[in-house]
Amino acid sequence: MRVIVTRPADQAAAWVARLQELGVDAAALPLIGIAPADDPAPLAAAWHSLAQYALVMFVSPNAVAQFFARRPAGCEWPEQTLAGSVGPGSSRALREAGVGAQLVEPAADAASFDSESLWLQLQHRDWAGRRVLVVRGEDGREWLAQTLRGRGATVEFVAAYRRLPPRPDAAGQALLDAAQARPAAHLWHFSSSEAVGHLRALAPAADWSQAGAVASHPRIAAAARAAGFGCVDELPPSPEAVAEWMRHRPPIQSASL
Repeated sequence: MRVIVTRPADQAAAWVARLQELGVDAAALPLIGIAPADDPAPLAAAWHSLAQYALVMFVSPNAVAQFFARRPAGCEWPEQTLAGSVGPGSSRALREAGVGAQLVEPAADAASFDSESLWLQLQHRDWAGRRVLVVRGEDGREWLAQTLRGRGATVEFVAAYRRLPPRPDAAGQALLDAAQARPAAHLWHFSSSEAVGHLRALAPAADWSQAGAVASHPRIAAAARAAGFGCVDELPPSPEAVAEWMRHRPPIQSASL
């Protein structure tokens, strides 16, 4: 069985390489495109104001990459400013960017990696009168913003990147065609509900009832089930978890049963 990794291109390539190291047949079919924000000025302003924020929360590894790509010369991460992450990928990207001591992230054994799990690590702090910045794409993480505002914080947003519909190249289209022709021979890995939606747009007539999918969050798993995937499991967002699942994968049953 071949695993199809649907993350944005850079992340998908890293995932495929790691899965292959673990002995898993894997290929990338990015279902979300990532582009820099149209206006870089707000990112530069955010960097110059970092010391004024008690917390800067990053919604994804893409948010980390695009934010640090716009770091003005001479700007460093303030020691007093926390860096929030909702999952292992963002945490790894922040550590690689040199922000480790200030990192706040969900517990390693969290039931899911999302805003709710991050809040469990933040809820005991005093947020009254504190400023928080959420680094994201065009939207997202409204729940955490509302929760922090309810505790007296001022929450602001900055767009670090834009999400784009996928444009499969020849290899990607060939992979999509193969997955439609032999759905039971492919396992889809989804890390966002948006990716599931893009797949439905790319292959509106596809029957995925004999195909399997794994997802990194209950909402994403629900989207995959709604798209007709016959077997959908929730897994931690790591290649190791996928490889372990592959070793003990359940039989795929039709979603119509």
